[in-house]
Amino acid sequence: FVREKDYATPKVDVRGAAFREGRILLVKECSDGKWALPGGWADVGESPSESVEREVWEESGFTVKAERLAAVYDRSKHPHRPLMHYHVYKLFFICEITGGEPTTSNETEEVAFFDESSLPELSITKILPEQIAQMFEYYRRAGLPVYFD
Repeated sequence: FVREKDYATPKVDVRGAAFREGRILLVKECSDGKWALPGGWADVGESPSESVEREVWEESGFTVKAERLAAVYDRSKHPHRPLMHYHVYKLFFICEITGGEPTTSNETEEVAFFDESSLPELSITKILPEQIAQMFEYYRRAGLPVYFD
């Protein structure tokens, strides 16, 4: 934190929940060999929706349109591990797949779709089982209000 001279502010993590035939798109992370929603840090100069669309494409090979914000999680209020030295807000978007094909990246080693009842081992530093369950609910019920904590 030596370089931080100004008021500390949270980092923003964006995640895209994209579905095909009722199954959710996940990527297998190179960092821990576990699965997560595609996403990552929002970039300066991009809106949150632009950031999530870019992240999904970079990590999965699919182009998406961010349709709506589903949830804003304060990472520190959920059992993500390991803990981080900085504060993180996690923005989850429901996204529509508009093109592309499964393609890995320097951050991902596999791309696949999963049924809600057969999820792989999740990377809990990035996504929790209850957050995946909530994204399925937002996918099924378009009128739900944005969740936030």
